[in-house]
Amino acid sequence: MRPTVAPFPSTRLRRLRRTPALRALTRENTLTPDDLIWPVFVMEGTDRADPVASMPGVSRLTIDRVVLAAREAADLGIPAICLFPYVDPALKTQGCEEAWDAGNLSNRAIRAIKAAVPDIAVMTDVALDPYNINGHDGIVEDGIILNDETVAALVKMALAQAAAGADILGPSDMMDGRIGAMRNALEAAGHKDIVILSYSAKYASAFYGPFRDAVGASGALKGDKKTYQMDPANSDEAMRLIERDLMEGADMVMVKPGMPYLDICRRVKDTFAVPTYAYQVSGEYAMIAGAAQNGWIDGEKAMMESLIAFKRAGCDGILTYFAPAAAKLMRG
Repeated sequence: MRPTVAPFPSTRLRRLRRTPALRALTRENTLTPDDLIWPVFVMEGTDRADPVASMPGVSRLTIDRVVLAAREAADLGIPAICLFPYVDPALKTQGCEEAWDAGNLSNRAIRAIKAAVPDIAVMTDVALDPYNINGHDGIVEDGIILNDETVAALVKMALAQAAAGADILGPSDMMDGRIGAMRNALEAAGHKDIVILSYSAKYASAFYGPFRDAVGASGALKGDKKTYQMDPANSDEAMRLIERDLMEGADMVMVKPGMPYLDICRRVKDTFAVPTYAYQVSGEYAMIAGAAQNGWIDGEKAMMESLIAFKRAGCDGILTYFAPAAAKLMRG
């Protein structure tokens, strides 16, 4: 039912905007550090931070520096950190075998974080692109991304990450059937409490470019990802993907990218009423951070305005490179 509003001047809607106290009392959505997941890029080496040129303020970090980042996140009240590896090109193969090696970069970083900051939740990326000589999220044969063979590889990758101590697995590959296969394998291996946050509605987007720079996948990618990532024109398809992943055992679902797909976030939350997340991806971050760096916008205000948009659209949380800066601002 539509609310009834008395005519002017009985109703003056500006009354509730008159002071900061009144605006706080009537605010419909709030943002706290609890809503944030901080994606970080991890690389080999010791005590180094290599800036990512296309992402102002973001660097690849060695494992010891990632541990410090995890401590910073915990101190700021950020509940989770998400790891993305910058893999040595020499380790990239057609079969992506490094992806499930127990001693690979990601798995060593998981162990280091959980040993030093046990209370923070560690999320991982489950996809083959960092390890794939072709730059794709799946195994490639004669130019075709193989679905079922990729799922089998992703299951091994998920089990290795769970054994390393990951709290949340983030399958970002968009292969059919991978959530059910991972969930069954995790249960069989005794990892019954591992959370799956599925990248259920991941679009074939132009906003991923800086991320591919950060993980070293830009030069490796052959062709595009349109046969497995979603068409930006589609909305109903996203609902089918979300429903399928939930039925296969996903605990939480994600829409990616974020800001260009706020309508999808809203539909997901309204339709399924499940924990719903959005990823404010590298291109979204770079637009705001780059414009702020050039003095074209107020960076802090634009950052916070962009983040509250996700809450307004129904999201329970946001993966964002702004996480530490936003948390510091929220904590004063």
